[in-house]
Amino acid sequence: MEEKVILVNERDEPIGLMGKLEAHEKAMLHRAFSVFVLNDKKEVMLQQRAAGKYHSPLLWTNTCCSHQREGESNIEAGSRRLFEEMGIQAPLTELFHFIYRAPFDNGLTEHELDHVMIGYFNGEPQINPDEVASWKWMGIADIRNDMAQNPGQYTVWFKIIFDEFHHYLEDHPLP
Repeated sequence: MEEKVILVNERDEPIGLMGKLEAHEKAMLHRAFSVFVLNDKKEVMLQQRAAGKYHSPLLWTNTCCSHQREGESNIEAGSRRLFEEMGIQAPLTELFHFIYRAPFDNGLTEHELDHVMIGYFNGEPQINPDEVASWKWMGIADIRNDMAQNPGQYTVWFKIIFDEFHHYLEDHPLP
């Protein structure tokens, strides 16, 4: 059964449900989340999307991201997907949310009200090979520099979300 996304207005109020693919085909605004997991060195755990993904295969992106299910809180959704994709459990805190729109070459468009969360973890993930090809730790400045030099190696949405995350950290330094 196809996963449904929660359609929302610009105030993040639910206005209905729609199949994930249809929502991306029609560029409908829907609720989503992005998780950044950091270690004690303040490095971000990045994942490389699995080769079998229907868009953006083998590109690097944040630790995990997906869509909330009906009746699921942002934190519950982030925790669920973090475990499904990376095999780790880490307490999450929501930092902020924002709206972005990112079209893909294949005709799909991400139009999301994205809830950005952070968690901390120092171990090694147990990645789900259906979702993730590889992973690595990278410092925030290193990500920014590499993204500028190799933009084609990163997902479209990660470039947008990372920029928002980086600006957030400028005003709210990590402990």
